[in-house]
Amino acid sequence: MNSRASNPHSRQLYRQSLQYLPGGVNSPVRAFRAVGGNPVFISRAKGAYLFDVDGNSYLDYVGSWGPAILGHAHPRVVKKVREAAAEGLSFGAATERELVLARLIRSGFPDMEKLRLVNSGTEAAMSAIRLARACTGRTRMVKFDGCYHGHADSFLVKAGSGSMTFGRADSAGVPPGVARDTISIPFNDGEAVERIFKKSGEKIAALIVEPVPANMGLVLPEPGFLRLLREVTSHYGSLLVFDEVISGFRVCFGGAQHWYGVTPDLTCLGKIVGGGLPVGAYGGRREIMDLVSPLGPVYQAGTLSGNPLATAAGIETITMLSRSKDVYQKLEALTVNLRKGAEDIIRRRGVSARVNHLGSLFTLFFTGKQVKDYRQARGCDLNAFARYFRGMLKGGIYVPPSQFETNFVSMAHTPKDIAKTLEVMDRVLRSI
Repeated sequence: MNSRASNPHSRQLYRQSLQYLPGGVNSPVRAFRAVGGNPVFISRAKGAYLFDVDGNSYLDYVGSWGPAILGHAHPRVVKKVREAAAEGLSFGAATERELVLARLIRSGFPDMEKLRLVNSGTEAAMSAIRLARACTGRTRMVKFDGCYHGHADSFLVKAGSGSMTFGRADSAGVPPGVARDTISIPFNDGEAVERIFKKSGEKIAALIVEPVPANMGLVLPEPGFLRLLREVTSHYGSLLVFDEVISGFRVCFGGAQHWYGVTPDLTCLGKIVGGGLPVGAYGGRREIMDLVSPLGPVYQAGTLSGNPLATAAGIETITMLSRSKDVYQKLEALTVNLRKGAEDIIRRRGVSARVNHLGSLFTLFFTGKQVKDYRQARGCDLNAFARYFRGMLKGGIYVPPSQFETNFVSMAHTPKDIAKTLEVMDRVLRSI
């Protein structure tokens, strides 16, 4: 049965969900507000495919927003989770799996000499900033427009602006005092970085950045930009925090910091280190992490931190990534073929669009200009993207329901899947 045009069961569930959940969803982008129509309700996933409650299948490029790097429901990962579940879902006590996972994470990120497991990327980033403030005795934080670090109060400032400023919250409920301590500036603007540190460097505890921003669509750092961040923060005694919730174990085994050869003071990781289950981690140099309770005065805790199911899935996922000699080369090759095919279609169809790509990450931007920061991303043709999304969905391809998100290729994708994607994309772009 193919009911993609109407999805009656999904529509029914959505109407019911509106009575219980804000906007009918538990995370805003799932509501499809940016692309029109009703959200698809997923019943299961396997390999590179999602299956909805109406019996439709979709070739998936969301991948649970990154962690499904091996594909959905990989049998080895599922087996380990089942074994862990049979032993107990949560103990609220120390387990050996936490140690094993920490060792595996450090094998990819050796500068995370010590780390703390938490429940999400938001928790990791929030905790890292608290730690940076305690370590430096300062209060101010620098972030970049369009970089997303979760929904803690400190990060919801100037998320969508292209101007440099002190303190205006982009979410209701953020206290003005919190907003005043957050400085947001344009990504890839080295002069803005130097200018703000020259003005306020003695008060800045940390600069936090997605080294490869993936929440305004995929945007790549300009050559030398990350190294400049390292030099400036070191000069002023501020901590450099890399939010690698998306790029960690995705760009390559050691994340963007290994790819670009720049070492931060603290690193934040997320869902991929739990194989897609709720997990996060933050860590860095020993002397910084030893400030965390119970050794130091920085309090952070969580009953479910390092829970047995998430650690079991994470251990198996990272072990498989570490033991495969060509996993990242295969992912890169698949994604390059998809990018080149998309660029060929764009040229042939005369569409004003371009593709940003790194490793197994890519975004199709509906603009004729390069996209290097949030202001340029916001200049894309959002109506064209909405038509693209709906056309791809109707053709059985599930891409992120927002222009400002990143697509993910997994090891479960095949060359035949890439060819199918390009075939559907050609039909869709022909009509835009």
